[in-house]
Amino acid sequence: MRVLILLFILVPAAEIGVLLFSGNTIGIWPTVALLIITGVLGSYLAKKQGMNAIRKVQEQLAYGRLPGDEILDGVCILLGGVMLLSPGFLTDILGLILLLPPTRAVLKPMILKLLQKWMNKGTYTIIR
Repeated sequence: MRVLILLFILVPAAEIGVLLFSGNTIGIWPTVALLIITGVLGSYLAKKQGMNAIRKVQEQLAYGRLPGDEILDGVCILLGGVMLLSPGFLTDILGLILLLPPTRAVLKPMILKLLQKWMNKGTYTIIR
């Protein structure tokens, strides 16, 4: 819980700092244009990747398999899309990392370990 509170304070402060620096360096209008472009591009990429993930989940279910890896892809895509839609360059970079398949493949094992750690601690309960 403390980590979330800290993130809600630090991330916006860092984003404001980067936006101010960018505005001073390249100008206000280019900064605004970059933010709009990353938002539009991010929503397009999130939609495309999300539809692909849904298709893969449906394929796995049709073959009678549990789509665990595909669901984790979907969660990464959802988080990446949300981060790309929020204004700021730092969240845009993290959003792109979560959306692009090569970088997502590197992050998925780390995310899976984190989820397993939380489940083993009893932080989350899965009811079947």
